[in-house]
Amino acid sequence: MLESTLLATVASVVREGSFERAARMLHITPSAVSQRIRQMEERVGAVLIVRGQPCTATEAGARICRHADSVAMLEHDLRRDLPALAPEDAQAAHTTIRIAINADSLSTWFVTAMRDFSAQSRVLLDVAVDDQDQTNEWLRRGHVLAAVTSHAKAVQGCKVRKLGTLRYCATASPAFMQQHFASGVNADTLARAPSIVFDRNDRLQERWVRRQLRRDVALPAHRLPSSQAFVDAALADVGWGMNPLLSVQDHMSKRRLVELVPGRALDVPLYWQVAQQPLPELERLTRSVVAAAGQALL
Repeated sequence: MLESTLLATVASVVREGSFERAARMLHITPSAVSQRIRQMEERVGAVLIVRGQPCTATEAGARICRHADSVAMLEHDLRRDLPALAPEDAQAAHTTIRIAINADSLSTWFVTAMRDFSAQSRVLLDVAVDDQDQTNEWLRRGHVLAAVTSHAKAVQGCKVRKLGTLRYCATASPAFMQQHFASGVNADTLARAPSIVFDRNDRLQERWVRRQLRRDVALPAHRLPSSQAFVDAALADVGWGMNPLLSVQDHMSKRRLVELVPGRALDVPLYWQVAQQPLPELERLTRSVVAAAGQALL
């Protein structure tokens, strides 16, 4: 049986990124943190922490962190039902759920889910951001307990709820359209006009072009890993990109942004995948996520 203090120490090092910050959170010395990590690694027979700046979890370490979160939530629920078990230090009662989500959901509708969840729970959320096509990998590797993803097939050990559809529009400023697409949106103009991508995993622009032209086009692109900066860059005539309708509908109604090809949106279905564990806090989070998505998504 793994001791909860050892589990919590591994999770804290991964969450905080260093032994020193974990020590401050746990109110122990860095030396004690190091001893606990060594003890845990000897117990499971595997390296759990990659020592670096920041410290990160190995595959085995990620599994331990996920287990630690589950144990912490069970203890949280027990303390809720039996207040006499609550620790004297209020900070020690805080528990964290790690989730993965795409940046556009985080910037448009997910904060509403966080607000509703936080109103009924003291559990904290540790949110990792990745492309919606990649967040299921965080689940598969055991890094998180839940994820917003574009994958409908459940990761082993998880259950799936469809959240709705996030609609994207290929948008640019009128000035950018006049400069780069005066002769039309076609393979030649798209191959010359700068696009905007979030990161190397962002394929939305490519998917939209393939759907319009039925062929691939090598797109010159700025990399801009920020949903708000994505919109700002389009407004500033920097490039064209796939922006969530939820983020740009006001700009479109005032003609600050226009569609490259009117009426040719790209719809991305989103799903909530969550670990199949009977944890009340996960169920509360799921209800908040489903409700917020239902109000915002198509």
